[in-house]
Amino acid sequence: MIRVNNLTKTFDGFTALDNATLTVPQGSVYGLVGPNGAGKSTLLRHLCGVYSPDKGVVSIDNQPIWENETLKQRVVTIPDDWHYFLQANIRDMMKFYRGMYPGFSMERYEKLKEVFQMDEKRAIRRLSKGMQKQVAFWLSLSACPDYLLLDEPVDGLDPVMRRQVWSLLLGDVAERGTTVLVSSHNLRELEDVCDHVGILDHGKVLLERSLAQLQDNMVKLQVVFPDGMTVVPADLDIVHATKIGRMHTLIMRTDAKTATERLAPYQPLLVDAIPLTLEEIFVYELGGADYAVKDIIL
Repeated sequence: MIRVNNLTKTFDGFTALDNATLTVPQGSVYGLVGPNGAGKSTLLRHLCGVYSPDKGVVSIDNQPIWENETLKQRVVTIPDDWHYFLQANIRDMMKFYRGMYPGFSMERYEKLKEVFQMDEKRAIRRLSKGMQKQVAFWLSLSACPDYLLLDEPVDGLDPVMRRQVWSLLLGDVAERGTTVLVSSHNLRELEDVCDHVGILDHGKVLLERSLAQLQDNMVKLQVVFPDGMTVVPADLDIVHATKIGRMHTLIMRTDAKTATERLAPYQPLLVDAIPLTLEEIFVYELGGADYAVKDIIL
């Protein structure tokens, strides 16, 4: 289990993380989402032991990750700007990973060669960004880590390879109990793979819940009220409302059953509850901070 408790980090007077607290359950796929500059990459660098906290605790399996060589051997990260040695080919980097990670499996490396289908002797610097990202996944999955930290992991991959990579990752979660923490702007993709989500903004974790809880705590309703009723009643505690013709689209911070019951006294002609996507939840949760982008989704 990954635990971050009251983590604070500043750079030249700028607070990148401000008492950030989150918990990543063992064997889960945890999606860390937030706008640019929210502190996602800084948080990931603490989790792989690159940064030391100014304040707070960062631990994995109840051990601090900072300067913990044994623990770091169980954690593999793929940053957005994945590092490789300038003159290295794929096989050179494989030898480097095999020396770094005791759990590295040559058997798996050979099996994944059939998936990624690249010449091991080709210099990595001559590969496209997408192919370099494939090499990163090839090596990282061969290391058989207990924890995998991913920053914008599938950027640059074509749709077929994106699906293949996610299939491999989810297979490791199911079969090996791998814990995956993924930071991404692609919320629609995260919705298909994550079971827990944390929303980070201005260095603070605004909320973290299972995806099912997030979707249960907010609902979108399409409502048609009786003739002559053109204004949404103020006592319904609407997060956001729009109207096209007679159709009102309401966002309410409650579950679908409760929302429908609260509308019942107004005798609506139509009530249709629609689950919100993760992208919509993200926009409306951040809407209370300083975002004026709510209408984009609707």
